[in-house]
Amino acid sequence: MTRRSPPRPDPTDPAASGGFVRVRGAREHNLKDIDVDIPRDALVVFSGVSGSGKSSLAFGTLYAEAQRRYFESVAPYARRLIDQVGVPDVDSIEGLPPAVALQQQRGTPSVRSSVGSVTTLSSLLRMLYSRAGSYPPKQAMLYAEDFSPNTAQGACPNCHGLGHVYEVTEQSMVPDPSLSIRERAIASWPPAWHGQNLRDILVTLGHDVDTPWRDLPKKTRDWILFTDEQPSVPVYPGFTPAETRAALRRKTEPAYMGTFIGARKYVLHTFATTQSALMKRRVARYMVGSRCPACDGRRLKREALSVTFAGLDIGTLSQLSLNAMAQVLEPAAHGRFDQAAARAQVTLSRAAARQDTARRVAAGGSAHAGGSDVRRTPNLSEEKRIAAQRIAGDLVERIATLQALGLGYLSMDRSTPTLSPGELQRLRLATQIRSNLFGVVYVLDEPSAGLHPADSEALHRALDQLKASGNSVFIVEHDLDTMRRADWLVDVGPDAGQHGGRVLYSGPPDGLRAVARSHTARYLFATDASAHREPRTPAAWLELRGVSRNNLHGLDARFPLGAFTAVTGVSGSGKSSLVSQALVELVGAHLGHEPPADETPSGEEELPPTVAATTTGRLHAGADAIRRLVNVDQKPIGRTPRSNLATYTGLFDHVRKLFAATKAAKARRYDAGRFSFNVARAGKQSGRCETCDGEGFVSVELLFMPSVYAPCPTCHGARYNAKTLEVTWNERNIAQVLAMTVDEARAFFADEPAVHRPLTLLHDIGLGYLRLGQPATELSGGEAQRIKLATELQRSQRGDTLYVLDEPTTGLHPFDVDKLMRQLHGLVDAGNTVIVVEHELRVVADADWVIDVGPGAGEEGGRIVASGTPRQVSQAKASRTAPYLRRWFAPG
Repeated sequence: MTRRSPPRPDPTDPAASGGFVRVRGAREHNLKDIDVDIPRDALVVFSGVSGSGKSSLAFGTLYAEAQRRYFESVAPYARRLIDQVGVPDVDSIEGLPPAVALQQQRGTPSVRSSVGSVTTLSSLLRMLYSRAGSYPPKQAMLYAEDFSPNTAQGACPNCHGLGHVYEVTEQSMVPDPSLSIRERAIASWPPAWHGQNLRDILVTLGHDVDTPWRDLPKKTRDWILFTDEQPSVPVYPGFTPAETRAALRRKTEPAYMGTFIGARKYVLHTFATTQSALMKRRVARYMVGSRCPACDGRRLKREALSVTFAGLDIGTLSQLSLNAMAQVLEPAAHGRFDQAAARAQVTLSRAAARQDTARRVAAGGSAHAGGSDVRRTPNLSEEKRIAAQRIAGDLVERIATLQALGLGYLSMDRSTPTLSPGELQRLRLATQIRSNLFGVVYVLDEPSAGLHPADSEALHRALDQLKASGNSVFIVEHDLDTMRRADWLVDVGPDAGQHGGRVLYSGPPDGLRAVARSHTARYLFATDASAHREPRTPAAWLELRGVSRNNLHGLDARFPLGAFTAVTGVSGSGKSSLVSQALVELVGAHLGHEPPADETPSGEEELPPTVAATTTGRLHAGADAIRRLVNVDQKPIGRTPRSNLATYTGLFDHVRKLFAATKAAKARRYDAGRFSFNVARAGKQSGRCETCDGEGFVSVELLFMPSVYAPCPTCHGARYNAKTLEVTWNERNIAQVLAMTVDEARAFFADEPAVHRPLTLLHDIGLGYLRLGQPATELSGGEAQRIKLATELQRSQRGDTLYVLDEPTTGLHPFDVDKLMRQLHGLVDAGNTVIVVEHELRVVADADWVIDVGPGAGEEGGRIVASGTPRQVSQAKASRTAPYLRRWFAPG
């Protein structure tokens, strides 16, 4: 039976659409006291250039007010436990239903959070094994909690439910055994004085610190690295070994008594106790992760892994992709349990054919992770069959929702820190679709971010399903196809920051065509096909051979040097594995690079050492033409509000010097450090406000209400003390400069090249709306990436640099994409190579070379299906990108 969709209401008719949400006097952030009416029960897109104020309207005003009203009905005690977004600056909002926000956010830093836990699939699967699993003879029934690696009763006792164990080995601590101890062969020992102290102690203990490490006796090497002894001995810094021996014989008074600590003990103790994220990350380099031998990475105790369903244990089933899991469970959902076991055998055989199973086979295991006999048909009682069919049916239905959103390539045990913000948002969207709520406003933040056009089709169907269920869908979006499908457009602008904050248009999409001031209109109604420049001829080729990483298995790839390359493919196809991981690691190793230790996102220091997915393969040709590698990623530019655009780019150093050079500053003997708000100055008068320690605000605790951040009562948000603010440069004090936007500061510092140049680059890359003092914690991943790129562009271009960017257009309006492309093409014109992983077809069509990875996601991808100029790839039959790219090229 075919279910017919209800007639589509006219969103311009309040009676048909269920009325309007009426906003009056919205002033949140840069909104200019705006009034706007937005229809309910409709798909509404908020558009505008980056920084125009659309998020301030959708999230900062509409969602914030809906949440505030809801919390007024919640018990005061409960309010204390919930993160609240605050009260929006608006006169009134009428007709606003309850709201659910699905924002772009990175996965929780807990390695125990997974796809299964976010979607609640894990709970259902545990119930399936508890109630309907096949138990070994005489084993008592286990509860659902016994199948959870996050509980004491379920976790593997060897790895505590992590699936991996961590070792500190001689090879990890001593990477270059040709060095002597004096030459710092023991890389895991602390740097600076502490490391020298340990070397001096070894001299006192009589060990040879000048012989190459590999030539020392194994017994000596093992004691230095692995001993738990901590002897305290006299230390004579600066003495030669002979002088130390003489001093010991004479019982000369030592400089101090030093306590020895073995290299492994130092690493483990530092990792467990340090409060410094930098130190934790440093010692984690020497901790080698390997799959737990007790549970084979499946995280559960032996009793739980002995229970099977369709011949598979729960750990094995959780490691399959959701697509494969659905294939295994689908027969059971229809009561065909014999077929379920047979299907499991086929599924695992296919997975084994695609993946490297040599490790398990070599270890004497089976080709699948579980070690179970999947050919055996479970002997289920009638009671278990009924329970199994019902639970399996529910699981298959829930997985189908995820598959419809293009997430079938994920596995249930995939940890959330490894997910992109777009993947995490779609997981949460799938949960909302299953919840069957009615009369709710869903507010989404760029749900198309990180999505291939083919995956966007599934997203659009999901959004239509939410609307068809009687809900309103409000989307902040830059994607033109999503705008065209909308019932209603609210275009905010015309420009960013202070030059935005006005509603240029509110109505059906086609009406935006007549709004001359709208940047959106220019792109929304343009034809895709247009004239394109002639692709550059490559100067040479960078060739990779035998690359294996994640779903890449023995892949060969080549990238043109001196050109602009776009790497495309559906979400999860292996683009980032090839470029951001394998390419960056192989070229980085060739150049002798070491991963930066100072860009860890906030919270990541709580993670255990990463069991790195290793890259195998080699650089076959072309690497010698690359002198420098720049990987411009989307990690935050700082962990605290004290880090901002001005400090990260270095322009604030020049600004502080300008203030220190004024007559007023010289008269008071103020140096450049006086104009820093970051640190107190020992022995000198500090310039920062002592009340708020340079934060500019103080937190006011209101018990059961959300904490309020109010401007500091002393400096009123200026961050500096009154004496410092008396010093001005061109009639502006240092706090007023930090409050300027990039565009305002660009005009203000027009005659100061050291400041004007980085500001111009920030403007040219589309960030003119950001404030100089805007905290790093308020910046999106895309904004952080573009700030890094602008900082890099300040360097003098010598050519022969490889720039790698992963989705640099994230969060960018097409108007800003054009600005970004001008900068990237400028890098190539200067003799460099640019490689981007990208879904934005405007970028792909304007590239010199395109590499399309696929054809599908996960294990269905990982191959190069097409490569060539954009026009050539647009004609490739095997490419899922080609049909969408074809629209950008006129016939012929």
